[in-house]
Parts: sequence; C-alpha cells; structure tokens
Amino acid sequence: MSAFADAFLALPPARNPHRDAATAHVDAWVREHGLVERAAVRARFAETDFGAFAAATYPAADAAGLELVTDWLAWLFLLDDQLDDGALGRAPDQLAALLTAIMAVLAGRAAEPGAPAIVRALDDLWRRTAPATGELWRHRFTGHATQCALAVVWEVDNRVRGIVPAEAEYLERRRHTGAIYPCMDLIEVVAGIELPEAVYRGEPFTRALDAACDVVCWTNDLVSLDKEAALGEYHNLVLLLEHWRGVERRVAVELGRARAAERLRDFHGAEIEVLAAHPEHRAELAAYLAGMRSWMRGHLDWSASSGRYRVTAGGGSAG
Repeated sequence: MSAFADAFLALPPARNPHRDAATAHVDAWVREHGLVERAAVRARFAETDFGAFAAATYPAADAAGLELVTDWLAWLFLLDDQLDDGALGRAPDQLAALLTAIMAVLAGRAAEPGAPAIVRALDDLWRRTAPATGELWRHRFTGHATQCALAVVWEVDNRVRGIVPAEAEYLERRRHTGAIYPCMDLIEVVAGIELPEAVYRGEPFTRALDAACDVVCWTNDLVSLDKEAALGEYHNLVLLLEHWRGVERRVAVELGRARAAERLRDFHGAEIEVLAAHPEHRAELAAYLAGMRSWMRGHLDWSASSGRYRVTAGGGSAG
C-alpha cells in the first residue's frame, strides 16, 4: 500500500444519516433557482451527487444543517463549472461583473431582479446562513470569499495571457481558487461554534487549517487530472509538477501524492499543538478539527465514487 493511502487510513470515514433528505432538498433547490436548466448541466449535476458529498464532509450536521451545506456545495461547484468549463473562464470583463454582484450579496445587498441565477441563488443562501452566525464569522467568511474572487481573477488572467504560474504562487493561490476556506468556515455553522479570533489567527490553528486545505485541494488536483488535462487546463498540481520538474506524468502523480501525504502529517502535528495551546477552547477546537478531518477523508472518498471527474472515451469530461 502506498504512503498516500496509508496516510488517509488515519482518517476514519463517517457518513451523515440525513443524506437522502439533503439530496432531495438540493435537487429541488437548484431547480427552483434555475441553476440546472440545460440537459448537460442536469446530467452533470446528478452525477456529482452533492448529497453524498455533503454527507461525507459534514457527517455531524443535523438535518437542516446538512441541507444548508449541500446547497452551498452545489452553488460553489456550479459556479466553478461556469469559471472552468464555460466562457467566463476566459472573459475577464464578464467575470468581474459577476464577482462584483456576488460580493454585493455577501455585503448584505439584495440581488437585482435581473441578476444571473447564480447570484439570485446566493442571495437565498446568504439569507439562510447569515442570521445564525456572529459578526466575526461573517467577516471571516466574506474575507475568504474576497480572496477566492481575487484568485479566480488571477487564474483567468493566466489563461488569457498564457502564463504558467510559479510554484510558490500556485500553492498559495490554490487554496483560494478551490474555495476551500469558505467550506471550512461552514464547519462552524453546522457545529454551532465560533472560534475566537486569537485562536483562529494563532500559529498552530493556522498551520492546521492551511495543511487541511492543501490536502483537499491537492487531492482534488490528483482526481481531476485526466479531466483537466483533456480540457487543456494547467492549473493543476500534477500538471505543474510535470512542467516545473521536467518529469513524466506518472512521476508527477507520485510527487503529488507524496506531497499530499506529507501535508496530512503536518495537519496531525498541528492539531496536537493547537489543542495543547488552547485548553480553554478544547470543545470548539475538537469540533472544528474533526470537521477538517472529515473534509479531507470525505472529499477523497466522494471523489472516488462521483462521476464528476470521469473522462469519456472521446476525451471530454462526463456530464
């Protein structure tokens, strides 16, 4: 067994019992908001199985909480599809207008009646999420969303100008293009907690969070490799390792797996330190760290079973 597989055995899988209800809910929600109108989008959405994804990554959420985070995951991935596979991914002006509308909703302004469906759906999500959270959490979440927007603009600019990013820049931006910090923020929502700023910004917690985000994003690059290579995308750890190191694809894959396993070990070391550093917040930290472990293992398990990253015989992505 590889070091990569061994590393993930330390993360026991868990499944939320409310998966079926969440699946039915998100199917109705995306139809209600006009997010999956084209046949190809509906097929891709069904293959992705967001109910299973949320059940694996937020196993401790109650029924209402799981429905909420399932909708968030669907929204994030449908937006990502527009950016990666659609015209927006190569149209900076259109992208800027969309991101401005998205950030306005997160700032508390209602979506315009004629706004794109993805913006109107976000309006609904934010109205359901924000009232149950504190000002500190909302500030962190919108800050992370802003960083995501800036990283997406960076990625689109790279595509338009044909720029291959440098290693350090890619590794830093990847956490934001993957929108993983907002997904981790939702752990607090479903757990009913809000970490104090001194704990959240402290060095041990920051190391744990960054390591967990890297594990998720880098394993995503591994599982989406064939799909992204077929699309001509190069914002992918394996494809960039191939470029940076001048190695064959199979060698780059092994390098990517080794890096992900190493970051998982970094997470385990950091979580021990953060619990020791803040014994007065042990309960909240335990819930958050458990959520990060579920995200790392759940994302990998879901990726292995979802049809989202399958490539068809003709070279394109399924769905």
